[in-house]
Amino acid sequence: MALVLVRRLPLRLRTGAGVQRALLLTGAALTALFVLTAALGPLLAPHGYAQLQHGHGLFGSQQHPGAAHPLGTTIAGYDVLSRTVWGARTALLIILAALLLSVVPGTVLGLASGYLGGRLDRLLVGLADALYAFPPLLLAIVMSLVISGGRSSPVGGLGAAACSVAVSFVPQYFRVVRAEVIRVKAEPFVDAARVIGAGPWRIMTRHVLRNSVRTLPLIFTINASEAILTLAGLGFLGFGIEPNSAAEWGYDLNRSVADVTSGIWWTAVPPGLGIVLTVLGTTLLGESLTDLADPRLRRRTGAPAPATEKTEKGGDDD
Repeated sequence: MALVLVRRLPLRLRTGAGVQRALLLTGAALTALFVLTAALGPLLAPHGYAQLQHGHGLFGSQQHPGAAHPLGTTIAGYDVLSRTVWGARTALLIILAALLLSVVPGTVLGLASGYLGGRLDRLLVGLADALYAFPPLLLAIVMSLVISGGRSSPVGGLGAAACSVAVSFVPQYFRVVRAEVIRVKAEPFVDAARVIGAGPWRIMTRHVLRNSVRTLPLIFTINASEAILTLAGLGFLGFGIEPNSAAEWGYDLNRSVADVTSGIWWTAVPPGLGIVLTVLGTTLLGESLTDLADPRLRRRTGAPAPATEKTEKGGDDD
C-alpha cells in the first residue's frame, strides 16, 4: 500500500531534491506568515494585548468564539486573537534582539580567540564549552534570575528577555567564527597581507573577518526556532516578560492551563499553534538552506553536480 502511494507522487517529489525543495518552500511560507503577522500586528489585532473585554459569558468574563471575538476570550477577559497576534510581534522582536546581542560578542570573541591563539584562546574555549554544555533554557533561567536580582519573577521588559535568551547563543557563534578564523588565517592572501606590512588589526578586520562570517546567516534561521522555544519556556515557567509589558505565547499558554481545567480548551490552541508553526517554519527553512549550502548534501540528494566536478570526472575516465 505504501509503495503504491509513493509511486503516485510526482517524480520531483520522490527524489531527494524534490523533497528538499518542498521542505524549503514550506519553511519559507510559514516563516513569511510569521513575519507578516508580527509586522502587521497593530493592523490585524482587533484589540490591544492588555485591553480587557467586559462582556459576560458562560464562565464569568470569559466569552466563547463569536463575531465580537473570533477566538473567544480568556477567563481574565483578554481577547485571544489579539493576544496571539501581538505575541507574534513580541517573538519577532525578541528573536532579532537576541540574535544581535549574541552574534556581536560571539563574533568578536571568536575572531580574537582564533587569530591570536595562546592563553586567550584556551581560556575562551574553556568558557564557551562550559556554557555550551548547559541546556539553553537553563541558561536563560539563570540569566533571568540574575537580571531580576534573584527573585523568582518575570525578568521585566523585552530587553531583559532578549538578554536572557541571547546568553545561550554566544558560544555557538564563538565556536563557528573561531573555527573559520583558524582556517582563513592560514590562507595565502593573509600571509601576503602580513608580508606587505599590514598590522594584526587590519588583517583581522579587512581580510579574516569578512571571510569568516559567511555561514552566520544560515545559523540565524536555526537559532530563531531555539529563541522562540526558549522564550516560550521562560514565559510558561514564570520567568518571562511581565504580563503588562507585552503579549507572549509562553505566558498565555501557562494561563490557558486553568482555562482547560474549566473546559475552555480553545484558549490554549492559538498560542500553542503559533509556537509550533513558527518553530517548524524556521527550522525547515534553516535546515534546508544549510543542506543547499553543502555541496556534499546536494550530490547525495541527486542534484546536478557543478560543471567543474563533471570536467574532473571526465578527465579521470580518459
